[in-house]
Amino acid sequence: MGRGGEPPARPEGAHGLAAGARLTHRPGSARRRRPRIETATSTTRIVGIDIARGLAVLGMYGAHVGVTEPFDWAQPGSWLDVVNGRSSILFAVLAGVSIAIISGGTTPAAGADLRTARIRILVRAVLIFAIGMLLVALDTRIAIILPMYAVLFVAALPVLSWRPRSLFIAAGAVSVVAPVVVVAISPGLQNGGLLVDLLVTGHYPALIWIAFVLAGLGIGRLDLRQPSIRLRLLAVGAGLAVLGYGAGVAANQAVAASTRPVAYDIQLLATVEAHSGSPFEVIGSAGFAIAVIALCLIASGPLRIPLYPVAAVGSMALTAYTAHVVIVYLIGDSAFMQPDNGLYLWFVLGALVACSIWARLLGRGPLERVLTLVSRFAANPARRRTVR
Repeated sequence: MGRGGEPPARPEGAHGLAAGARLTHRPGSARRRRPRIETATSTTRIVGIDIARGLAVLGMYGAHVGVTEPFDWAQPGSWLDVVNGRSSILFAVLAGVSIAIISGGTTPAAGADLRTARIRILVRAVLIFAIGMLLVALDTRIAIILPMYAVLFVAALPVLSWRPRSLFIAAGAVSVVAPVVVVAISPGLQNGGLLVDLLVTGHYPALIWIAFVLAGLGIGRLDLRQPSIRLRLLAVGAGLAVLGYGAGVAANQAVAASTRPVAYDIQLLATVEAHSGSPFEVIGSAGFAIAVIALCLIASGPLRIPLYPVAAVGSMALTAYTAHVVIVYLIGDSAFMQPDNGLYLWFVLGALVACSIWARLLGRGPLERVLTLVSRFAANPARRRTVR
């Protein structure tokens, strides 16, 4: 990618769950070849984004089969609780980054290129939705994020040409307004069907979660190769996390200490509980996700090789996520009734080893190959005419 020792990248290098980050190798001798990551805007991808995506996937493993206790700074044994809620939100923010990569990176696509990008994103959304519904049909106790994830892809299509400032402003506005709207309208929309569930009443209401994609899309429009940008993201993310969680805790304490009855809607909004969808949780968790992304970008230089297995998981996030749901289905309900985190550690170790080997030998993950090939085919009229 030019500066920072990362060679320039090209648009067609993107895959992963949305644009992903394929692990490739330097040409030449097979000995001591360093893995590298390709981006959609030059010839290499940004390794830090794959590391962050890998952490999100491994975190969701923990949220699904891990044994956690309520978070307490003084109790290190409770720190795994950080994966609850925040891992899926990190995943959603990274979806926005991936969409930005597919649609031009720091320079938003325009004209025919924009139409091509929209077709690719839409096709990926359809495929991800289909995979998600198949996983839902397995009827595990996991709240499958993929159908809503696909909805977010579609919702992002109209804003692909927006500048980062506009995207960040929109994300902030949605973070504050959407939770209030969802709390207000949800009671009248129960049993409203799949679309209502995806948009409003489900575990991941897209009406709120679009804020994370807008923030990620804005981040993806920045030059993430620049050290100054990475440091600013870290500062902004940490600040938002402190603001959101701090204000939420204060609001919750105020409600608890009130001597007057507090409306139930206010109680729902005055919290930082995972998946509560309150403004405080949305802002705090978005800040947490941004800080994690910044730290991964910063660490991807000095710790590039040690973090290769995590980046490998992130480079095939859709495959790794799908595989863990299928394995949980095969294990059965006992996967959710473990006495300790032994099963979770096996999931983590298995993903790190399997994805590293696959990435080293074969490159893209299997489902990522399907998304890339089908979306490129759909977006390339000349290729379709040739096939006919």
